[in-house]
Amino acid sequence: MINTISILGGRGKSGGKEAVDRVDLKMGDVVSIVGPTGSGKTTLINDIELFADANTPTGRRVLINGEKPPAEYRDNPHRNPIAMMTQHTTFLSDLPVRDFLNTHAQIRSAPGASLDGMLERTLAFANQLTGEPILVDSRMTELSGGQTRALLIADATIICNTPIVLLDEVENAGINRRRALELLREHRKIYIFVTHDPRIALLSDYRIVMQEGNITGILHTDESERQLAIKVNRLDSAFSKLRDQMRQGDRLASAELEGLCG
Repeated sequence: MINTISILGGRGKSGGKEAVDRVDLKMGDVVSIVGPTGSGKTTLINDIELFADANTPTGRRVLINGEKPPAEYRDNPHRNPIAMMTQHTTFLSDLPVRDFLNTHAQIRSAPGASLDGMLERTLAFANQLTGEPILVDSRMTELSGGQTRALLIADATIICNTPIVLLDEVENAGINRRRALELLREHRKIYIFVTHDPRIALLSDYRIVMQEGNITGILHTDESERQLAIKVNRLDSAFSKLRDQMRQGDRLASAELEGLCG
């Protein structure tokens, strides 16, 4: 059973030692990685996915439960405890959704595991995150960007069912972020978001700050930020409503934003 992931500091782009020597993530944590474009956010989650052992350019090491992960975590797909959703979906084949999910379920599941109902649960999860429902006979390459991301988030949570889920910039996916976070928190895992979105960052337990390839700090979400998150959520919900109205061909009215910034 996995209880913690530990990231042991390496070096930044300049070659200097990282300011933060160690970050310990516990099961149930929702964590954001924040920083400017090019600051090394995606590199950090790549280190985690690869179970870095001072063998990547950063020199970081990743421990599971305080120890070096076994080789089978990387070599055996159904033993790998990490699912990663990247910004890039060009790897997707031209399979129907049903075949894509079934194939992935067979790869990620242990031999002899029952797959009954897994496809239906995955689609039900995904369809709570996107406006247009995903149909099982649609081809993967026919899905919109938002539908694809919603399906991959559901796939990582239901089919992979790994204790660690890495999500790279899901705010760019056109999905319902509030609902995504609500659904994800129902599954006790370690969730690590790479994000530029203040809503996701404020709803996280804490955030890892990146600068020039270095982990420069850890900011725990305090009570004042939780109160700020309420206002940010209201603004974001209002903008989401405007986007939906625009997509439906309706006229937009400023009344939707009145009183939200006070």
